[in-house]
Amino acid sequence: MKTVLITGATDGIGLETVKMLGKEGHNIIIHGRSKAKLDNIKGALEAQYPASRFAAVQADLSLFDDVKQLAVEVKAKYKHLDVLINNAGVFTMENPITTVGLDARFMVNTIAPYMLTLALIDVMNVQSRVVNVSSAAQAPINFLALKGEATLADGAAYAQSKLAITMWTQFLGEKYRGHGPKMVSVNPKSLLGSKMVKSAYGIAGGDLTLGAQIFKDAAFSERFAEVSGEYFDNDHNTFAQPHSFANDPAHVTKLIEEMEAIISAN
Repeated sequence: MKTVLITGATDGIGLETVKMLGKEGHNIIIHGRSKAKLDNIKGALEAQYPASRFAAVQADLSLFDDVKQLAVEVKAKYKHLDVLINNAGVFTMENPITTVGLDARFMVNTIAPYMLTLALIDVMNVQSRVVNVSSAAQAPINFLALKGEATLADGAAYAQSKLAITMWTQFLGEKYRGHGPKMVSVNPKSLLGSKMVKSAYGIAGGDLTLGAQIFKDAAFSERFAEVSGEYFDNDHNTFAQPHSFANDPAHVTKLIEEMEAIISAN
């Protein structure tokens, strides 16, 4: 029985992944933004998958205090975490500016999972795995937008935030190679039928279980047993190179420095 934390687990690929793992008998911590929705889903999961144990943690990942509290709650209850799946993400938002003036797309998709991963490092070991959700949509990062000093359209913010999580996965994967959790970023497959895809593109999208299966593989299979920051593209079922912007060490260094400065200030 493994202990698994999945963010953004109340719908979409996150919920499909929870269901897939629920059949196998694990300690599964589901995260969501709405307490009522979490409670309802937790009850339904417990009824449907009695072999697994479920816990729910509520947090708005656009808020620094919520991200910090989420890590505190998890560590208070669990001394060891086998898998962290940073799945929560946003694309279209009515108001993408957070209470501290940051772009919520970068905050939720990039900065919050970075904070959460680092906060939970000490309850993970070399057998643990961190699976970060990337995308085929990747674009060079506007660091002013990352800092909330420039405004981006939804598609641009999403693509940049997804390249950013891919880049810090490379950085931390290498940093913790051999003495910390294995890390990988995954494009689960383009245009799967999540709520995000339906609202962003107005299409039904593909089978969510395709994304859930690759998350499960990344979390448990031998194929991902030796990763240290790689990017996996499930559109082509192979490890791949991310956008060329990520190949410049100066870009990676700047991303880490800017994120650390943002986190320190909040």
